[in-house]
Formats: sequence, structure tokens, C-alpha cells
Amino acid sequence: MVIQSNNMEFDAAHNSPGYLLWLMSNKWQAQQRVALKVFDLTHVQFVLLACLVYAPDSESLTQIQLAERAKTDPMMTSQVLRKLEAKCLVQRISSVQDKRAVSLTATAKGIELVDRAIVAVEAVDEEFFGALEADVPNFVAMMRQLVWTPRNTTNNMKEN
Repeated sequence: MVIQSNNMEFDAAHNSPGYLLWLMSNKWQAQQRVALKVFDLTHVQFVLLACLVYAPDSESLTQIQLAERAKTDPMMTSQVLRKLEAKCLVQRISSVQDKRAVSLTATAKGIELVDRAIVAVEAVDEEFFGALEADVPNFVAMMRQLVWTPRNTTNNMKEN
């Protein structure tokens, strides 16, 4: 027996942009996990390390600033940074002025690792999104629009 709901906007899951985004994201993340496994990095570890390594030279980041830059939860960011510190990829230094603030520095080992890993990450992107061929720039522009449009920020979302 098939149950139909009158509340559904789409006649099939494969017509729902949210469902397709979820499927696409899972496939892409699975490929990134495989690529990053040889570097002993999770994708979130790679993102945070890359955000730190590729920050402008004059910028010294705190954990909170890195979380803001990467759009990650501050508590999760702190936990991931502890793991990166244990792997000797970053140094976390408590601020003299504010004991709650932690300044971050990528180690030489962290810089070297992210420089190698980014080649693998970008190769996955090229292979995965290459299916779009000439439409990649338009797809990137549409993703930017969805990510940066003010109505899609979490501050505008209301919990029921």
C-alpha cells in the first residue's frame, strides 16, 4: 500500500532540491574521506587546518576567529584543534591578556601536510564536479548565492 500525503510539494524525492543536495553532499563527502584517509585527516580537520594555513600572512587567528572563518561550531572546532595539536599539526597558545582566548599557529608539519592534502581534495572536486563540464562556474555561482543570501543564515531560522 502506498501512502500519499497532500502536504508534499514534490511528487518524488528525486525532484526535491533538499534531498538531492543531501545525496550529492553524502557522495562528495565519501570521496573526500577516501582521499584524506592517506593523510590521516578527517574532512573537518582538513578544512580547519587549511583555513589556518591559508589565512592572510599578517593574520593571527584565535580559535573563535577560525570557527567563524570556517563556519563551524566553536566547541567542535576546539575539539578538532586539540586532535590536530596532538598530531603536532597546530600549536594552541593561551593568550596572556585573555586566558579564554587561544591563538593558533600551524606547525611546519601542518603546513606541509595541508599543502599535500589540498592536491587530493581538489582532484576529488575536479572529478566529482567535472560531470557538470562547462556548467561548473554557474553551479559555483548558484552555491555562493545560496550560502551567502541573508535569508539562509541560521540567525533567521526559527525553531518550532
